[in-house]
Amino acid sequence: MKIRQKSLLWSGLILTVALTISLAAAFESSQDRIPAAEFSKIIKTFSEEGGYFLSDNLISNEDSYLSVLNKMRELHVSGGAYIGVGPEQNFTYIAKLHPTIAFIIDIRREALIQHLMYKALFHLSKDRTEFLARLLSRRITGKDTPGTASSVGKLMNYFSIAPADSEYSTSNLAEIERTIQTDFEVPLTQHDRDFLEYALKTFFRDGVDISFQFNSPRRGGGSFMPSLRELIEQTDPDGKPGSFLASADDYQFVRDLHEKNRIIPVTGNFAGPKTLKAIAGYLRDHSYSVNVFYTSNVEMYLFQDDVFDAFVENVRALPTTNTSIFIRSAQGRGRMSLGNFRMTTLLQYISVFKKDHQAGLYPDYRTMVNTHYIPLDK
Repeated sequence: MKIRQKSLLWSGLILTVALTISLAAAFESSQDRIPAAEFSKIIKTFSEEGGYFLSDNLISNEDSYLSVLNKMRELHVSGGAYIGVGPEQNFTYIAKLHPTIAFIIDIRREALIQHLMYKALFHLSKDRTEFLARLLSRRITGKDTPGTASSVGKLMNYFSIAPADSEYSTSNLAEIERTIQTDFEVPLTQHDRDFLEYALKTFFRDGVDISFQFNSPRRGGGSFMPSLRELIEQTDPDGKPGSFLASADDYQFVRDLHEKNRIIPVTGNFAGPKTLKAIAGYLRDHSYSVNVFYTSNVEMYLFQDDVFDAFVENVRALPTTNTSIFIRSAQGRGRMSLGNFRMTTLLQYISVFKKDHQAGLYPDYRTMVNTHYIPLDK
């Protein structure tokens, strides 16, 4: 009997060790660098034909984007796969949520090119100071040069007065183009290169004062929108700077994920027939679940274009859990309002969203964003 007990004990121990090794191997595999050729292939094969949007969207206009950080920490939202849309605000969510892989989807081909520009900047810049210097085409010189541990305030003060350097901008553009095509193995068309030059020149011209602009002057922008500096200096609910550029550790996490080719930009429509379904298949094949889907206010346009149901079907194809959440941004009006913010950032469980849609609770966008969202702490 004792021999049998020892045998069972050893068998259990061996099984436990084998399981631990298997899980460790799976975790290690999930952290591996995706080869550049595969990264480039995913972009090409997952992308749909590019479309139009009413803004170049070079930077975000969502001033309340940090308001949900405490609640996401409280809900233990972390790891897994992240899906997002739009420009730099994604890096902050990625820095805080620590996903294993991230996909950034946008209907515009130009947004993909801008994210490849950002990827090149992360690749070429070992710290936040270098990143901002390259992005804004301001050389790092003088006795007040920010260090690796400098506060975000010092970074912004430095780059708000540092002069733009046209020669540096030209060399930056050439190096970014080379990095995208050679290191990332993503070919650029002439239109891609033209947009890359336009984007970098806009950051060169406006510096930290760059803001969201609509394509039509009649729609406004400029002073009505937060500047890049204001977004970077924005504080979280605890009053602490929360941007990915506020912390050397946050910057490094995003940079490391980029270096592993695990932040993948693709061109696609949320309601399209290909991109989200391709991402869903990839995530299932690699045993990932979507922990966070950041949709900004894209669903408003899906309702306007009468394609919202197609988006819901794409969401249903994604591998999710009961704790998977949406992050949304909506106009800050009515009971959703967050004080002085022009936008309101909201959270909702994806499982609740699917159930509510099935029950016919979403006749329009405004009803949807006011239904069963997760309340934030006051």
